[in-house]
Amino acid sequence: MLTPDVGEGSLPNRFRTLWDEISPVGRDAGSGGYLRYALTGPELELRDWFRAQADRRGMPVVEDGNGNLFAVWGDPAAGDAVLTGSHFDSVPHGGAYDGPLGIVSAFLAVDELRAAGVTPTRPVLVAAFVEEEGARFGVPCLGSRLLTGAIAPERAAELRDAAGVSFAEALGDRPAGARPDLLGRLGAFVELHVEQGRALVDVDAPVAVASAIWPHGRWRFDVTGEGNHAGTTRMADRRDPMLTYAFTVLAANKEARLRGAHATVGRVAVEPNATNAIPSRVTGWLDARAAEPETLTGLVDAVHAKVAERARRDGTEVTLTEESATPLVAFDGGLARRLATLLDAPVLPTGAGHDAGVLAAHLPTAMLFVRNPTGVSHSPAETAADEDCAAGVRALARVLTELACR
Repeated sequence: MLTPDVGEGSLPNRFRTLWDEISPVGRDAGSGGYLRYALTGPELELRDWFRAQADRRGMPVVEDGNGNLFAVWGDPAAGDAVLTGSHFDSVPHGGAYDGPLGIVSAFLAVDELRAAGVTPTRPVLVAAFVEEEGARFGVPCLGSRLLTGAIAPERAAELRDAAGVSFAEALGDRPAGARPDLLGRLGAFVELHVEQGRALVDVDAPVAVASAIWPHGRWRFDVTGEGNHAGTTRMADRRDPMLTYAFTVLAANKEARLRGAHATVGRVAVEPNATNAIPSRVTGWLDARAAEPETLTGLVDAVHAKVAERARRDGTEVTLTEESATPLVAFDGGLARRLATLLDAPVLPTGAGHDAGVLAAHLPTAMLFVRNPTGVSHSPAETAADEDCAAGVRALARVLTELACR
């Protein structure tokens, strides 16, 4: 086993050294963002990096048959393990920190504990979950959903990317599905993540503890009409689904603002997608989030009702399909308060989904946020200072010591 040189250089410098190993992987030269889709070349390269880092630390890697990787410090057969880590995959042209920060920080936190002579009495596992963003196969947190049984392996196997490749084909096998044997050996999960907002700038703190994840989901609107010639079809004779789609975007924006919720339509597919043709079909995806479940339900229902009425006026047809939905996740209150006291850190809610939100239904779960000075996420502008990332590593190391060294 090659022991990392944890004693050489300051923690911010050691963070930067490890971070620089992965920062070029999957970066798009044009946008500066990342194209790290699950189980594609860049993400597979990062998974190899994960295995190499685990090997350097003498941590065997366990795979669960769903694409999730776990590096184990301690007896992998022992129960009540403390899990940490995050994911490597990105949204299209996303930021560097969303996901990978939690994995790099986890390995560095293990280094910190070892440098301090700490030997956990509970196993510590570092996770790399697959397809957290859902950017390739359409279902977010797919790996953690499979692990916990929140999605059937048959459904997951048939999910397809834009090129028609199925998840099973990309994985190289049919996903294993729920793993109660593995899940049952976990006693807690703590996920460190870059802040997706700028509340920590306002309170002047480098690290926070999460209180809850807003309920959220993805809905697909399929609008069909009549394809026709843009130059010869009279305006009065058109059955244009693009008009209905445009109204959908505006209705979602209005209804979200009225309710203090969030609604985004950031993805659209048009057929035949020609400049001089009236579309025959427009498909748009709505991402909706709210602080309360009833607010979210009311938002989606109101948008659907308004769009259905608009479709009747446009002579088009619209169908709404729920592709994924995550309920309100209130993290273990006792654990969150305990960690907030331990770290003297603020407690903040989040509107973003995470693997921690899936696992919270099965074991005590908490999240740590590292300050993002821009407040921007899912964009190349997403960032964090090395000093704040080091503060996140120290916080995670304290949490692991608190939970795994009883």
